[in-house]
Amino acid sequence: MKSKKGKFNDSWVTINGLPIYARVSAAPEVHNSPAIVMVHGLVVSSRYMIPTAEHLAEHCRVYIPDLPGYGNSGKPKHILTISELADALAAWMEVTGLEKATLLGNSMGGQIIASFALRHSARLERAVLVGPTMDPQARTAHQQILRWLRNIPGEPLSLFPIVTLDYLQIGFRRFVHTFRYALRNRIEEHLPSMHVPTLVVGGARDTIVPSRWLQEVTQLLPNGQFTIIDGAAHDVNYNSPQQLTQAILKFIQTTPTSSPLRNARTAALNSSG
Repeated sequence: MKSKKGKFNDSWVTINGLPIYARVSAAPEVHNSPAIVMVHGLVVSSRYMIPTAEHLAEHCRVYIPDLPGYGNSGKPKHILTISELADALAAWMEVTGLEKATLLGNSMGGQIIASFALRHSARLERAVLVGPTMDPQARTAHQQILRWLRNIPGEPLSLFPIVTLDYLQIGFRRFVHTFRYALRNRIEEHLPSMHVPTLVVGGARDTIVPSRWLQEVTQLLPNGQFTIIDGAAHDVNYNSPQQLTQAILKFIQTTPTSSPLRNARTAALNSSG
């Protein structure tokens, strides 16, 4: 079964007895192109990643899994911590046969990627952190909720039915526990150990993740770059997919690796730049 635009297939694998769902790009012309795994944030599933994924799928192999407990994937009784979500992502990559990839995460997805980099570095080619949480100066539920409320006017109205459906699927208990795990997770202690090329992306209108924190994130990274998307609020992957895609493709083209995942198109773009 494919998405409405025919760019994605449904994929199911089993991890620790749980069915794990993912959207996987289907375009045959990019079969040997760079692989990008998109990592969703708190509450949301792979659905809100689709706008950017559809643009990226024209150039890359794109995978968007629903992590355990989210979206269409199975709901474990044990609510996974940030590090356990990172482990589940690595296990999903192994079962899927995806040896190595660029990981792109929004919000809490950035925290998952930072933990993934510490625990499964061999599988990480590059990283893209889009509005990564948590800002150490706002590590309480009260502060984060106020920032989220201020962010709402900057997001498209079409995002909120998606968030509502995803919230109903994970449930209040899973949301609260995962939110607490995210608040306690100190991404700033993990960033200095992320030695892969990493792009930090922020929205100019993002009230959850201020520019100051994004610059601190970039400075903590051994190999970090920083860019701001004008007019974008927190969920850049949903509200500004074309601009985000352009930034990601430029990043991939200018940070080549020895991985066989590079294709002739990327090599040609590198040589022409």
